[in-house]
Amino acid sequence: MKKLPHVSALKVLRNSKRILKNPLPFHLENFEKLGDTFRISIPGEGKVIFSRDPEWVQQVLRKKHRFYSKSKLQTKDLAKYIGYGLLTSEGEHWRTHRRMIQPAFHRRKLKALIDIMHEAIVSELERITPNTEVDVFAMMGDLAFQVVAKSLFSSDDIRESMAKLKSITEENQKMLIKEMRRPYLKAWFNWSGEIGKHLEMAEKGRDVLNDLIEERLKEGKRDGHDLLDMLLEATYEDGTKMSRKQLIDEVLILFTAGHETTANALSFMFYFLAKDKALQESLFSEIAALDSKPFSFENMAKLPLAQSCIKETMRIYPPAYFIDRVAIEDTDIGTFQLKKGTLVLLSIYELHRHKDFWESPENYIANRFVNLDLKKTSNYYYPFGAGPRMCIGNAFADYEILMVLMEIIKKYHIDTKMETVEINPMISLKPKEVRLNFRPR
Repeated sequence: MKKLPHVSALKVLRNSKRILKNPLPFHLENFEKLGDTFRISIPGEGKVIFSRDPEWVQQVLRKKHRFYSKSKLQTKDLAKYIGYGLLTSEGEHWRTHRRMIQPAFHRRKLKALIDIMHEAIVSELERITPNTEVDVFAMMGDLAFQVVAKSLFSSDDIRESMAKLKSITEENQKMLIKEMRRPYLKAWFNWSGEIGKHLEMAEKGRDVLNDLIEERLKEGKRDGHDLLDMLLEATYEDGTKMSRKQLIDEVLILFTAGHETTANALSFMFYFLAKDKALQESLFSEIAALDSKPFSFENMAKLPLAQSCIKETMRIYPPAYFIDRVAIEDTDIGTFQLKKGTLVLLSIYELHRHKDFWESPENYIANRFVNLDLKKTSNYYYPFGAGPRMCIGNAFADYEILMVLMEIIKKYHIDTKMETVEINPMISLKPKEVRLNFRPR
């Protein structure tokens, strides 16, 4: 069996400061030097395999997914802050709740949420101050959070509660990143009380959600039907419903995963659009043809350029920019043998920029996906993961992003003075800031 090229722990320690700030340049250097798959020794974690090889991604996420589980980064480190929902659970617990929750995100169910989502989007976009440079990343963060909040609770008086919850989730994520990138300091983080402080914050976030659920239950039968209603009605195979703790865990997951990746994608996309005036006008023409019609699933097919812009944004800045898995038994990928317990990090970010699979991969080509047979890219395009554990909310995110794009392009020209966007890899791939100017049409 072949041995993989190796990056030493000493090299990792020598680069620890830059890795803490942004590990992606370090990853790229090693991919370019060592090839599409290599081993790296991480102090506190042992040997980890990094890969941008589409065959590895296929094997781990699809063909041999039963031989792999989520790593402790999700099942332990992240779970201690947001509980054991779909994102952080494994095994039978995950399978049971996936089957239980999946129907709530079916296309038919999402149709019932379209009006709620659209109302929240329009309301948030009214806060735009025209002809004034703003950090659109902060704006889109608030918007995406409110869309999830309204889709869950369909209430008008929750902004204060949601602001508190948003602050808690962001602060806890920063702590998790410190733990993840400096695993050799984890004992210090515990001893100093830093982790304990953030766990207390997490409990306050759970209290916020519990109060909102209590209010809903007191309302009794309702005319409306939001995501919380769907989760409250969901049952196990024996007819029983989720416990309060489990319900809060799942809602926290929806907030954490459901707003952040969408906000990132929107921010990156509007930056690309701001750099291309002709593209904005092409989008305006496409969208204007549907202006008299309400947003619908059927009309999405009539917006090929808009959909391509979204897909291209997620190619360059994928929501799931890396995916981690652990081998749960001895297995192999091609000529390489993996022992039980081997941690594999799949770099979707690098795969989406691989020159062997994409023409001009570093360039934003807005119409790249227009008339492109997606089957041809399915082995190397994974914005939401793949296989049984593919993101359950991918359709929700697609509809939300498209609606925001339509509303902004109909009303504004977008400008920017920024030459580049600095990225901030956290749990998801964030921009540090995206300063744009919205000029009314």
